[in-house]
Amino acid sequence: MDNCAKKTADYLLQINAIKLQPSNPFTWASGWKSPIYCDNRKTLSFPEVRSFIRDSFADLVKEKYPEAEMIAGVATGAIAHGALVADKMQLPFIYVRSGAKEHGLGNQIEGFFNPGQKVVVIEDLISTGGSSLSAVKALREAGCEVLGMAAIFTYEFKKANDGFEAENCKLFTLSNYSVLVDTALSTGYIGEAETETLKNWRLDPASWGTK
Repeated sequence: MDNCAKKTADYLLQINAIKLQPSNPFTWASGWKSPIYCDNRKTLSFPEVRSFIRDSFADLVKEKYPEAEMIAGVATGAIAHGALVADKMQLPFIYVRSGAKEHGLGNQIEGFFNPGQKVVVIEDLISTGGSSLSAVKALREAGCEVLGMAAIFTYEFKKANDGFEAENCKLFTLSNYSVLVDTALSTGYIGEAETETLKNWRLDPASWGTK
């Protein structure tokens, strides 16, 4: 198991950024029943975790996207993380809203950039991938060259994987669902029976808990 992925998962569990409740599922905004809830905004409240994520992102960008000229954060969850990474790497920073503002200049992309600049997009969480890829599309339509995306965590849904492939957008994450479940089991956060439930959920999250 990759050390960064395991440590990221361990941190997310320690600070309750990720909660696992197989026997008492959460209800997402989409209506899906889920044994897991992820709120990576909590990582910003813990300096040690915040710094680890910032440094891990910077290392990832240097390794996977060495030609990066700018960092873009996806609003709102990844604005702070993106700004921290850009500051660490001494690169320009912009952020992308979910849609254009309905007042003022009507911007969807905030900050200064030049068409043709090579951008790496920072995201906090990948679920179905829809909102993340919308940000990628907005940047491309504005003339940026999107090298790819880096995210803290992904549920590893097939829909998201297919979406990124269809949009020809690379995606690298600090950790993922598979590593999280293994880490939760090895640390005693969950037991073997709960592990099976968690693995089954990821295979068909839309209908899980409704059968």
